[in-house]
Amino acid sequence: MVATISLKRINVNVTDLLYGWLSLRVEEESFNWLTTKKAQIENGASVRVFFTTFSAVPRYTGKNDLNLTLEDLETASAVRKGWFPSHWSVDQAARTLLLLSLPQSDIEKYLQTLEQVFAAADVGELVALYQALPLLHYPERLRARAAEGVRSNMTAVFNAIALRNPYPCEYLDDIAWNQIVLKALFVGSPLHLIQGIDRRANPVLARMLVDYAHERWSAKRTVSPELWRLVGKFAKGSMLEDLERVIQDTDPIQQAAAAIACFECPEKAAQEILNRYPNLQAEIQAGRISWESLVSG
Repeated sequence: MVATISLKRINVNVTDLLYGWLSLRVEEESFNWLTTKKAQIENGASVRVFFTTFSAVPRYTGKNDLNLTLEDLETASAVRKGWFPSHWSVDQAARTLLLLSLPQSDIEKYLQTLEQVFAAADVGELVALYQALPLLHYPERLRARAAEGVRSNMTAVFNAIALRNPYPCEYLDDIAWNQIVLKALFVGSPLHLIQGIDRRANPVLARMLVDYAHERWSAKRTVSPELWRLVGKFAKGSMLEDLERVIQDTDPIQQAAAAIACFECPEKAAQEILNRYPNLQAEIQAGRISWESLVSG
């Protein structure tokens, strides 16, 4: 195994970090292949070289998890705020390294190359591509491509852009953002893994989520308790009636979610509802019930 890169350098960047992680996790022969291809791409090799290398990565690196340490993840977040590759695999890291090796001086050529690789990618490649969005150059020019990932009918691809990814929160408008949250509910993806979920909450989304809850109830189907996390701050009128309906549910997690939503609501009526459930109110005030405790328990 090659282990020549120190991750303790003060001026470490994303490329250094990926390169160092891979040097510790990929066999020497395969790592040398990756290093050679990286250098060729950096020096302006043809697009064909990039495409064939990008596709071939798993054959050389395998698909094992990176198994990053807490220190690795803290370094990643320090290098790029919001970057949390806890779930990345070795081949995804290697493909991201190759993406970052593409020359960027000709902006249009760079963006065209990215678009071509997105258009031709299989599911595994798409996951790597969408996970890498927040690390790529000219991220503001990639909004349309990110929105395309949100519309994907492949859950793995949708999750790559929607979950543990800072790009949507930072670059997508409210329409696209709200679509992410709704689709996450449709496909059963956990809302708490959407970065910026609380910061990007908005009244339009709250109304959409309540309408969605009514549709689920009408069909005799359950509603994710995480939904109410995005409703409480904007609840009023009939939305408060919905929260009281949920707080009376037989499921203690549903009860707790509705109680937290009432606790966070600025409306006096919401506090009056919560006052009728002193046990839940006391648990929230003591910090024993929170959104974090609901998803971790």
